Amino acid sequence: QVQLVESGGGLVQAGGSLRLSCAASGSTLTINGMGWYRQTAGKRRELVARFNNVGSTNYADSVKGRFTISRDNAKNTLYLQMNSLKPEDTAVYYCNAAGVLNDYWGQGTQVTVLS
Repeated sequence: QVQLVESGGGLVQAGGSLRLSCAASGSTLTINGMGWYRQTAGKRRELVARFNNVGSTNYADSVKGRFTISRDNAKNTLYLQMNSLKPEDTAVYYCNAAGVLNDYWGQGTQVTVLS
């Protein structure tokens, strides 16, 4: 089992920045890839950014050039630096870890961008 705990969400003005963190614990050696997703009410959860199992990254088109995913393997922590935030970035952001047999999700952290 893998446990994921997100932090760093909050309220910010448009154009501002936030950094999300996701601390992983448990069977972290079983993780193949990690990433960030987001969801708003009534919509499907969507990919924001992720590392795949060979360390490559991919981003949603809507966040390219503004968001940066990074990780600290020594701390088993994943980050999402979000710059130039827009009101349409408002969502609950979830950390995901893709394991060999299971997908794991954090509890989510709310990001609200005011116009």
